[in-house]
Amino acid sequence: MSPTIEPWLREILRCPLCRNELVDATGADGGAELHCDGDCEQPGQRRAYRIDDGIPVLLAEEARTFQV
Repeated sequence: MSPTIEPWLREILRCPLCRNELVDATGADGGAELHCDGDCEQPGQRRAYRIDDGIPVLLAEEARTFQV
């Protein structure tokens, strides 16, 4: 989904809030996102971070929150 992110960088990216691993995903608009792989702040709550031109935007205030 996000082939422009270098593999070495993918290995070290983490959610800035809970420090869980980030996994490739697709957002509701069809764009590439990184999803937090674990609960973030509350049980069942996760964060989604958009990718702009191959650059992950890992700002908590700009993340989309969703439930699993």
